[in-house]
Amino acid sequence: MTASRGDLGTLEDHLAAYDRVVEVGVGRRTDLAATLTDAGVSVTATDVTRREVPDGVRFVRDDVVDPDLAVYEDAEAIYARNLPPELHRPTLEVAERVGADFLFTTLGGDQPAVPVERRTVREGTLYVAGGDDAPR
Repeated sequence: MTASRGDLGTLEDHLAAYDRVVEVGVGRRTDLAATLTDAGVSVTATDVTRREVPDGVRFVRDDVVDPDLAVYEDAEAIYARNLPPELHRPTLEVAERVGADFLFTTLGGDQPAVPVERRTVREGTLYVAGGDDAPR
């Protein structure tokens, strides 16, 4: 995707390039999962507590700190919104173990706790762990 200066793109634009994704910590923010599903992406949403998700979104109760890898194995990408720094490394480890990309946003001034490539999107900054421009 090439975005012009006037159109930075969105989280959806970046995630819609994948066929199968897993959202870590969906919480009550199910809009992105629903939008991706409507765009033809297979979405599995996870959280440590049971959450209601839109039709077409699969929900699995899971903790990324002690994950059931079967939940993530077929994913091309694992993503999270407002992911706290203490979950950056565990989520990256899951993504690496299953061969998936890891994309995330943080809350406010939180900085990534893992090497990332930064992409500017309309919603703020999207971090892509281990991206080409990530410091090693």
